[in-house]
Amino acid sequence: MIVETKHLIKKFPVGKSFFTALNDINIHIDKGEFLGLVGPSGSGKTTLLNIIGSLDVPTEGNAHVLGKSIKDLSAKESAILRNRHIGFIFQTYNLFPVYSVYENVEFALLLQKKTASERKTAVMQALEWVGLTDKAKARPNAISGGECQRVAIARAMVKNPELVIADEPTANLDKANSFHILDTMKKLNKELSTTFIFATHDEKVMKFLDRIIYLEDGKVINDETIKTESL
Repeated sequence: MIVETKHLIKKFPVGKSFFTALNDINIHIDKGEFLGLVGPSGSGKTTLLNIIGSLDVPTEGNAHVLGKSIKDLSAKESAILRNRHIGFIFQTYNLFPVYSVYENVEFALLLQKKTASERKTAVMQALEWVGLTDKAKARPNAISGGECQRVAIARAMVKNPELVIADEPTANLDKANSFHILDTMKKLNKELSTTFIFATHDEKVMKFLDRIIYLEDGKVINDETIKTESL
């Protein structure tokens, strides 16, 4: 099991009271799933992703991710979990504009004890997965938005994570680029058995998912395994 939450609650202070962003979340996610957290804005999708990604902790209950109890991890242990085992993809790419495509992908490996040769092998493999080996020396401002998101996928995958978290990864892309990005991630999911968890309300993304967990007002209202369209 990659992720398990038990009676997970997350509250945020608002003035003298609290806003409950997640209310009694109980889910489990197995290795190799291609899963979406789906719901309207404010439903708790990103908050749940942040806890699964060890970027935040529950107020009550707990989440176990890759065998680790999130609420019991120190700041250093949380950072190690993220840096070694979890890849992140965001809607805004978050690329360094002064770095080349190669350097942006390599950055994910700099905190790991790898030689320059090992890093080069891993980076070029990741760029090959996303079809960007010919863009390795380019800067982000010299490539398209779809290509920037593929760089972000390569950066997430370069450390061979067990889990990839993607928060609205197609929000800034047109239909053609969205399908290209989703097709790439689906193939990596199948070939490498990497678990992907999306937060989305994009119907284009939903067509690719194997399972959808619907959230509303911080609660799970449905958990559905679905038959995806042929790629």
